[in-house]
This record gives sequence, C-alpha cells and structure tokens, in this order.
Amino acid sequence: NTHLTIDRLHRENERLLLNILPAPVAGRLKSGEASIADHFPAVSVLFADIVGFTTLSGGIPPQPLVEMLNDLFTRFDELAQGHQVEKIKTIGDCYMAVCGIPTPRADHAAVLAGMALEMLSSVQAFNQDHGTTLEIRIGLNTGPIVIGHVTSQLKFEFTVVGDTVNLANRAQAAAPAMSVLATE
Repeated sequence: NTHLTIDRLHRENERLLLNILPAPVAGRLKSGEASIADHFPAVSVLFADIVGFTTLSGGIPPQPLVEMLNDLFTRFDELAQGHQVEKIKTIGDCYMAVCGIPTPRADHAAVLAGMALEMLSSVQAFNQDHGTTLEIRIGLNTGPIVIGHVTSQLKFEFTVVGDTVNLANRAQAAAPAMSVLATE
C-alpha cells in the first residue's frame, strides 16, 4: 500500500512538473542540471489580451470571473497543444505562447499565426456559448529568445526573455480588438 502511494505521488509530481516546463527542460532539471538556459535564434512569440478586462472584472463576482478565464484559456491551451506550441504563462487576462521551442521548427511563424486566427474563432465560440461579448487582441513577433528556469526557495518558474518577447507584447497592445497584429 505504501508502494502504491509513493507511485501515485511520483506520478502527480511528474504531472505538475510537466505543467510548468516543456518535457525536455523538465528532464534536464531532473537529471541534475542546476541552471537551465538556452538561446533559440528563430522562434515566434504570441501575446493575447482580453480587451477591457479590467472594467469587466469589476462587475463580475470572483468565482464566475475565474471560471470564465479558465474556460477561455483551456480552449487556448487545447489549440496550443494541437499546434505543438508551448504555452509559457498566463498573467491575469494575458496569454503568452511560443512556437519553435523546445524543438526548433522552420514553420514557427506560420504555425503560430494559424493558432492566433483560431484563437479569434475560439473567442467567438466562447461568446456564443456564454452569451458574452469578449474581444481579444493578439500580437505576434519572430526572432531570437532566451529560455530558462528561474528558481528561488519559494517559487519555480519557466520564462522566456528578449527583445522578441517585448516586441510581441507591444504588438498585442497596438492591435485592434479581435485582430492579430504581426510584426514585419
């Protein structure tokens, strides 16, 4: 019985680690690498943000608000998984994903652009399902990034950094509602 409990806990720990890190990075961490950082010369980065979310969130109780975000971001996660795109994180109502990591691919820009357009359709389907009028704006950029894990004694986080990430975020902020703004 103790052996079954240990196996169950091991599987749960593995599942949680893979929710934070791409599988190759998780494997490197488990094999003993203390600090993981890699440079990727050509990837595409996506930022999506819900238009007017701060105003919207002031009029909805916390539980329905979180359930709404969970439903929408689950739809985005399913798109990411289907396109073999890495979701990096959500921050409030912002969704960030990268294509071309941890395995480089030549079609990263086309794949992420396709996912972005499907995200717009996904928001429209979400609105039909919930009787809402949510709108998102999406920014895309392509270029080099650095990925790595950042740890402290209390938290563990996987992150991506670089001008490519910053420019994708700025493109999202400049995009009209329900559109995708891609850099040149």
